Amino acid sequence: MNTTQKNIVVPLLIVGSMNAILGFALGVNAFFIPFVQQAFNVTTSMSYLIMVATFSAYLVFGAFTGPILKKAGYKGGMVIALILMSVGFLMIVPSAKMVSFPLFLVALFINGLGQALLTGAYSTYVSIIGNPDSAAARISIMGICAKVFYAIASFILAFFMDLANVRIEDTITPFYIIAAILFFMGIVYYFSPLPEIKAVGEETGESAEENESVYANSKTSIWQFPHLLLGVVAVFFTVGVEYLALGTINDYAQNLGLSNPQNYVWLVSLAMISGYIVGILFIPKYLSQTNALVASTVLGMIVTLMILFIPGPASIYLVPVLGLASALLWPAVWPLAIADLGKFTKTGSSLLVTGIIGAGIISLIFGVLAGECGYRFAYIIALPSYLFIFYYALWGSKIRK
Repeated sequence: MNTTQKNIVVPLLIVGSMNAILGFALGVNAFFIPFVQQAFNVTTSMSYLIMVATFSAYLVFGAFTGPILKKAGYKGGMVIALILMSVGFLMIVPSAKMVSFPLFLVALFINGLGQALLTGAYSTYVSIIGNPDSAAARISIMGICAKVFYAIASFILAFFMDLANVRIEDTITPFYIIAAILFFMGIVYYFSPLPEIKAVGEETGESAEENESVYANSKTSIWQFPHLLLGVVAVFFTVGVEYLALGTINDYAQNLGLSNPQNYVWLVSLAMISGYIVGILFIPKYLSQTNALVASTVLGMIVTLMILFIPGPASIYLVPVLGLASALLWPAVWPLAIADLGKFTKTGSSLLVTGIIGAGIISLIFGVLAGECGYRFAYIIALPSYLFIFYYALWGSKIRK
C-alpha cells in the first residue's frame, strides 16, 4: 500500500471524528424507539421500523457507494455522506410539525443514505491505509469514536425530550441544531488534509511488482469472490447483533419499568469500547483477526442463552455483555471480506454495505418477537447470527476458489 510508510495518525483522527458523527446518528435511533411509541401512538413492532427505515437505505444505496467513491474518492464520499445526513436530520422537523410517522421514517431513510456512504468509505479507507493484519485494530479505534457518541446522542436528546413525558414538538429545536452542525462539518472536512489512497491492485499506474494482486487479476466480475459474497451475509448478521444490543436496551429497560431507561445504552457502549480496546492492544500481536472473531461469537452465543434463561430485571445487565461480544465482529469481518479484491475493492465495499440492512431486519424481527413473545425471548434471534459469523471466521472467509 502506498501509505504504509507514511504517518497515518492525522488521517485516522479525521476519519475517527467522522465516525463519531456516524455513531451519534445511529444513537438517535436507539433513543427514538421508545419515544415514537408514545409520540406517534404506534406499537412496539412498528417502532422498530425506525431501524428498518435507516438500514434499508444501506441496501438501496449500497450499489451506488462504489461508483461514488470511484468518482469522488474516499474523502469526497465522506463529505457527501455528511451533507445527506444533514438533510435527513432536517426533515425530522416537518415530520414533527405534521405528526407524520411515514414522513419521519422518510427522514431517517435519507439520513441512512448518508450513513451507508460514510460506512463504506471509512471502513475500507481504514482497512487499506496500513498493515492488513492490523486493520481490525484500526477499525476498533473508529468503533470507540462511534460508540462514545452513540451514547452521547441519548444524553443530549434527553435534555430536549423526556421519555416519561413525550411531546413530539420537542424534536424541532435539537434537529435544527444537529442538521446545521453536520452541514458545517461537511464543509470543514472538504478542506481537511485527508490523503486519497488506493488498495493493492487498484492503482493502474504502478508497476506490476508494486501492484501485484494475482487473485483479483484472474477475475472478471465481483461475483467471482466467494469470500466476499459470504462476507456480505456475515456483515448482515454482524450489524444485526451489534445493533440488537445497542438499539434495544433502552426499550427493554423501559419495558422492565426501570428508572431513567435512556441511560442504559451507556452500559452497552462502555462494554463495546472495552472490546475495542482489547482489539487495539492484542490484534495482531497476540490475537489474529480470525481468532478474535471466533472468541467473540462463542461469547455471544453463551450470553444469548443466559439472557433467555435468567428472568427479571437482572437480564438487562447481560445485554451490555452481548455488546462486548459484538465489539470486534465488524472490525474483523470487514478486512477479511475485502482482502485480495484488488481493482474490485471499491465495488466490493459497495456490496458489503448492502449487508448492513441486517441491522434493520434483525431489529424488526426482535420487535415482532418482543411484541408477541416478550422482550427476553426476542433475544433468541442472536443465536443464528453468531453461528453464521462463527462459520465465516473459520471457513467462509478463507474460500478463494
